Amino acid sequence: MTKRLLALPLAALAALSACVPPPKPVPAPAPAPAPAPAPVPAPAPPAVYSNWMDAPQTPGDWFYIAQPPVSIAAFGPAAGQPMFAMRCDPARHVVSVGRTSASQVARPMTIRTETATRTFAAQPAQGSVEHLVATGLAATDPFLDAIAFSKGRFAVDVPGEPTLYLPSWPEITRVIEDCR
Repeated sequence: MTKRLLALPLAALAALSACVPPPKPVPAPAPAPAPAPAPVPAPAPPAVYSNWMDAPQTPGDWFYIAQPPVSIAAFGPAAGQPMFAMRCDPARHVVSVGRTSASQVARPMTIRTETATRTFAAQPAQGSVEHLVATGLAATDPFLDAIAFSKGRFAVDVPGEPTLYLPSWPEITRVIEDCR
């Protein structure tokens, strides 16, 4: 009888458990949203230097190019890709300076040396909209010597274009001397 007494509560428990509905399935968690792409940082503003001579040199090299009767000192990543150039016209004894630019109108071109600063009216080169050129510096102009001997560097500034910080290397002096 003790077995029956024990069986009864167990049977009642089993019967009660049959009355309970099965638990509802738990819905699968929604997939985590894809992470938003990291924002692209804005380019850093160009560094400002209290003295232009502290700015880093523009990357590139000087190249001396003889194209008789003229000679050219060109600065850039390669001889055929000048960013700045000085050209001697020995017949007229004048030096022209020019830099790459997309400007199709005249712009002031300011050249700073250790001892002097001068602004030229640079014109788009004839037949090309990629260069601004200032012509007619007399070969004997002392400003050319200021460029050649400017404590190792000089700066070329045209509004709307990055300033060029160029080393004063012998190619410059050679072109000036070709004109004298």
